[in-house]
Amino acid sequence: MAAMKSQPGFLTRLTFVLVILLVLPFPSHCADPDPLQDFCVGILKNASISLNGFPCKPASQVTSDDFFFDGLSKEGNTDNVFGFSVTPGNVLSFPGLNMLGLSMNRVDYAPGGLNPPHSHPRATESGVVIKGKLFVGFVTTGNQLYSKVLTAGQMFVVPRGLVHFQMNVGKVKAMTITAFNSHLPGSVVLPTSLFASKPPIPVDVLTKTFQVEASVIDGIKAKFGA
Repeated sequence: MAAMKSQPGFLTRLTFVLVILLVLPFPSHCADPDPLQDFCVGILKNASISLNGFPCKPASQVTSDDFFFDGLSKEGNTDNVFGFSVTPGNVLSFPGLNMLGLSMNRVDYAPGGLNPPHSHPRATESGVVIKGKLFVGFVTTGNQLYSKVLTAGQMFVVPRGLVHFQMNVGKVKAMTITAFNSHLPGSVVLPTSLFASKPPIPVDVLTKTFQVEASVIDGIKAKFGA
């Protein structure tokens, strides 16, 4: 008799759980919400209260200049250890991109220049070679390398979060324009993340990771000013 009395309560709870599962969106169906306004030009001074975007400039203060950016028209300085330069066109340099879910970079390469292995945790990247000859590749989570040498007019894509690189294998300067499906894709550059972090990763962690002596790690750190 007691079991019979508890059954209605169990069915009520089960029905409630099923309704919740039907009403709530499944994670695989979640996506960025649709914007509720035409634009939201970011106010970067309030970066400390950013929550997936910056506060909006009042529409009455927005001008045409907020929607145009000429930063990608200028060649970057490739005089560095890697021989490359990234000119970002993300929300930090172009506040008009705030909350629009896209950004672009210009990447310049000296002959032999390398955009070292890195990843973008918040975006898929696509790019087109504007000039020069580049060796482009990315590595999957299964350690499979996909790579190809590209020339002007050819395009590439790198899935979100995967480690990738580009290297100028031509005899002259090269340049790409890359695009991201995030207004701030982020970049984790493996050499600097591993050997120039602050505070530094302990040497014994790196020696065991790379199976080398401490002197090798110290030598690499010294090249990055760490």
